[in-house]
Amino acid sequence: MDKPSKKQRLVSLDVFRGATIAAMIMVNNPGDWGHIYKPLRHAEWHGWTFTDLIFPFFLFIVGVAIVFAFSGKLEKGVPKKNLYTKIIRRTLILFGLGLFLNGFPFFNLSTIRIPGVLQRIALCYFVASLVFLHVRIRGQIAIGAFLLLFYWALMEWIPVPGIGAGLYEKGANLSNYIDSILLKGHMWSYTKTWDPEGIISTIPAIVSTMAGMITGHVLRSDRSPTQKALWMMNTGTIALLAGSIWSTWLPVNKSIWTSSYTVLMSGLALLTLGLVYYYIDVKGRQKGVQPFLVYGTNAITVFVLSGIIAKLTYLIKFDVAGGTTITLKGWIYETFYTSWLPDYTASLAYSIGYIFFFYLWMLILYKKKIFIKI
Repeated sequence: MDKPSKKQRLVSLDVFRGATIAAMIMVNNPGDWGHIYKPLRHAEWHGWTFTDLIFPFFLFIVGVAIVFAFSGKLEKGVPKKNLYTKIIRRTLILFGLGLFLNGFPFFNLSTIRIPGVLQRIALCYFVASLVFLHVRIRGQIAIGAFLLLFYWALMEWIPVPGIGAGLYEKGANLSNYIDSILLKGHMWSYTKTWDPEGIISTIPAIVSTMAGMITGHVLRSDRSPTQKALWMMNTGTIALLAGSIWSTWLPVNKSIWTSSYTVLMSGLALLTLGLVYYYIDVKGRQKGVQPFLVYGTNAITVFVLSGIIAKLTYLIKFDVAGGTTITLKGWIYETFYTSWLPDYTASLAYSIGYIFFFYLWMLILYKKKIFIKI
């Protein structure tokens, strides 16, 4: 098979992005938070589930996309100062959209949550993009390794007042302690004392993005498509083993994004993209991937819209028989799901229906070739 052009759009990356964002929307929108299958919940603290794959996968994809977005421009001689403008603009838009989702619809600035998924994506994108523009691939690998070891050293050696150093328990570790000081009153409402997208835990999350960036270099290289797929699967296996071994000393934990979690998830992301790349870009097959392609070409758009609509379904209320009030979500859930399905199945079916609802909207944009870029 001929080598694809470096300018050719990487369909497998769009599909991987679409599957990831669809999974993110699914786990964020169950029918009933009290009835969720265990793989669709985050790990209680240490360890990981299917749900804990999603965010690092998306950051990994952001890293791959950075290479494809900027390499061609640099090769054409576009001044870096022009790229800085794009990077800053995109960072601010992503961060602003995250704040908008956190505040919608009341925008109480005294208690609005400052961190969030889009905010972390924005910060990781910003740092990784600057590293890409100024550091060659070997330097990028060295910086990634340094950041992982640096974060581990911070967590191991800097003592928390009244607790000590080297602890990784919920609410009793350096990452959570710093959040409790610097983000007081502006954290995740479920914890109030720390945030899963907190300040120093963003350091290893940046490395999740840089792992994708390094993969992007390989995907744009002159290697054959088969060699690229094998590199991703082999390197992914090594990273998976390395993260598993590291977890013997440093627990895998998404909430504080431990360095072992970063390596483990990067390995799984590499394996997954390698398989998708082999299926689509090496073997030339696309059977069954079209829904994910539709999602992947407007990923941020569908994520933001799904968050807004989800909040509106809780806020819109109306009276029903017996003088009681029900939310729009509650009415939809009871009418179309719990009326004929068991609790856990109904909750999952609602989330799948939610994904399908937005797929129909994104399909309209896809067919009209409307791709909303940020």
